[in-house]
Amino acid sequence: MTWVLVAVLAVPAVGAVFRSRAVAAGAAAIAFLLSVALATGRSDGGLTGPIRPWHQLDVSWVPGLNLRFHLGVDGISYPLVVLTTLLTLLCCVYLLWTDGDGTLAALLLVIEVGIVGVFLALDLVLFFVFFEIVLLPMYAVIAGWGGAGRRPAARKFVLYTLFGSVLLLVGVFVVVSRAGTADLVVLSAQHMLPADTQLAAFILLSIAFAVKSPLWPLHTWLPDAHTEAPTVGSVILAGVLLKMGTYGLLRVAVGVLPDGARRVAPVLGVLAVTAILVGGLVCLAQTELKRLIAYSSVGHMGFVLLGIATLTATGFEAALIGNVAHGIITGLLFFLAGAIKDRTHTGDLSELGGLRETAPYLSGILGYAAIASLGLPGLAGFWGEAFAVIAALRRGGPLWTVLAVLAALGGALAAAYFLRLLYRVTHGAARPAVVGIGEPVPGELVAWAPLVVLALAVGLVPALVLGVAQTAVQVMAP
Repeated sequence: MTWVLVAVLAVPAVGAVFRSRAVAAGAAAIAFLLSVALATGRSDGGLTGPIRPWHQLDVSWVPGLNLRFHLGVDGISYPLVVLTTLLTLLCCVYLLWTDGDGTLAALLLVIEVGIVGVFLALDLVLFFVFFEIVLLPMYAVIAGWGGAGRRPAARKFVLYTLFGSVLLLVGVFVVVSRAGTADLVVLSAQHMLPADTQLAAFILLSIAFAVKSPLWPLHTWLPDAHTEAPTVGSVILAGVLLKMGTYGLLRVAVGVLPDGARRVAPVLGVLAVTAILVGGLVCLAQTELKRLIAYSSVGHMGFVLLGIATLTATGFEAALIGNVAHGIITGLLFFLAGAIKDRTHTGDLSELGGLRETAPYLSGILGYAAIASLGLPGLAGFWGEAFAVIAALRRGGPLWTVLAVLAALGGALAAAYFLRLLYRVTHGAARPAVVGIGEPVPGELVAWAPLVVLALAVGLVPALVLGVAQTAVQVMAP
């Protein structure tokens, strides 16, 4: 299956060359099928370290620097690879039914290459290269196809991301220069760096990944980027691009630098709960649809960070299923928000009232996505929040108990602001902006339907995600 690891990167890269919506949709479909196929023939190959790839490709890349083109997939990376290829496919299908052009579709494929590459890379320098591939095409998506304030939002995105990239580069240099290898499998298994070096490198990498996630207080680029980005840009940005940061924190920072992680874990826990509470309070005051959904991501990523900060297998499971659930549900929410804004030409909640009177099906799907995002049991959003709180309680001690209680209160805030959103948008007399906007068209339903189904399927059967990751998270817990 090693050829599939290359093909899942090569197919979208080749498809992007044609700058055609139809070709992009075909390439994205092939990449999705290839990503699903990575689950076949699973075997750890007799490896005993924290990273046990089912399949891997390891060839010389830059011999003079002892760098290798090392790709692999395991139970932690696999769900995120499939999520990335699925959302890219749905966005390309969506573009077939809208006014998007071939260049936009091609940029989505390039972004897919970078994100999937991050999840597959088992060489730290290769990880950095794929991490940076995403920057320019996402800037182009926001700046080229966004709203009226797209240029300032795109510049803010680039400035923040470049700041994080510099810190990531320095952190990678510290690790590789002191350890003498960039191989993540070796680095995770041997922990060859002294404690003080681990602490310094962990702080550098944590800040870099916090910018990309984004985690409070380095989140301020996100609402602007989401508000101005086109619909497909927001879906990819929230659905999978943010996961590069939390995945990097788990796979690289915690996996390679466990001593540093243990020393910083309480600080990460405090920052995580602060993000949950601040994100919820800001959402309660928001009056713009996409900005509210964007700020909700700050809170959801706070739960993911809380799970990682506990440094337990349960916490890592919370982070993984929280990432996947957020990608599914928030991807759907941004599809719906884009459909509403495209029809009404406004995102002001006060101008969107009465949606259920003029577009009951669209209103119903929005209600479904909102209650999934607030963490209703039986839907995908519940498990990540519940596992994160349980992991903090099991960690024990006054600090973690307090953090667990505050995080649970943050979950209640999510219920409050999403119910407020539904009340403002769907109830009451129909406002002029929503009169005659029309129900979803077939192309939109095709793009949304898999996410609607997955939000329920993962909620009812969390083993769809956690089943493939169970061994990986258990052996990774320091």
